[in-house]
Amino acid sequence: MSTLTITARDAATGPVIEITGDLDYDTAPGLREAVNGLTVAGGHLLLLDLAGLRFCDSSGISALLSARSLAIEQGGHIALAAVPANTARILRIVGLDQVFTIHADAATATASPRERR
Repeated sequence: MSTLTITARDAATGPVIEITGDLDYDTAPGLREAVNGLTVAGGHLLLLDLAGLRFCDSSGISALLSARSLAIEQGGHIALAAVPANTARILRIVGLDQVFTIHADAATATASPRERR
C-alpha cells in the first residue's frame, strides 16, 4: 500500500503543504482533503513542497490541479517547490510547467522579495 505524509504549516506568504511519499490513486484523496481544509487569503501563496515526493501518478497530478483551483477560487496563488526530476518531467510533457510556478525549494518560494536578492 502507498504511503503519504502531509504536513501543513504557515509561512508569511501563506500555507505550505509538505508532501512526502507516494501521491497516487490511493493517497491523492488525502491531499485533496488537506487542501480543502485550508484558507488561502487573497494574494497569498499556497505552496506545495514536493521535496519528499517519491512517486506521482495521474491521480496525484489531478490532486495538484485541484489544489490550484482552490487557491485561485479563494483569490490566492499556488506554486510547487523542490519538484523531483521524474515529476518535473511529467509536468513538462503535459504542459503543466507552464501552469504552475515552480521554485527550487520551499525557502526560496516563501522568501520575501528582499530576501530573494
